[in-house]
Amino acid sequence: MKEIILASQSPRRKQLLEWAEIPFKVVVQPTDEHFPADMPVEEVPIHIAANKALAVSQYLKDQQVWDPAQVILAADTIVVLGEEVINKPADRAEAIAILSRLSGKAHRVITGVVLLQGTTQQSFSVTTHVQFHALSAEQIVFYVDKYQPYDKAGAYAIQEWIGVTGIASITGDFYNVMGLPVSTVVQALHKMGL
Repeated sequence: MKEIILASQSPRRKQLLEWAEIPFKVVVQPTDEHFPADMPVEEVPIHIAANKALAVSQYLKDQQVWDPAQVILAADTIVVLGEEVINKPADRAEAIAILSRLSGKAHRVITGVVLLQGTTQQSFSVTTHVQFHALSAEQIVFYVDKYQPYDKAGAYAIQEWIGVTGIASITGDFYNVMGLPVSTVVQALHKMGL
């Protein structure tokens, strides 16, 4: 497979691409992650991912190293409880509050993916349903203090302690919850001829 550009600093996305043996290099540009208040939640991660891909594309053009044949992969993952988007926690107190709300409930994890090649853009999202066990206050505090999940939507990572001990079930793509539905991405890249 040809080398792609990953428009993400996420160590989880890097790891998943490495596991899939997709050659890539990382190019990241600051991106506004706000979205219109009336936007349907399913469209939010695609909107943010598209902004990331376009920012990297513009940066490469500005640096005069843009190759229209090269694919830029951008992704954004959100956690949705009911119809509310749960963002990354700002601090310890917010992380504890978020996990307290997710405790004993089901939520959705939606990852939006954008593949940008020249002026051609493909986008899709993948949804995974996650059911938490009821978590005690002690479990939540232990997890937040030890793992400090401040860079994670929903204040948790499924591959860490809380996922191993606190999740009752998942329906859908496990790796989507980690941050990238990598098997779907591979299928899309193959269809693009990579």
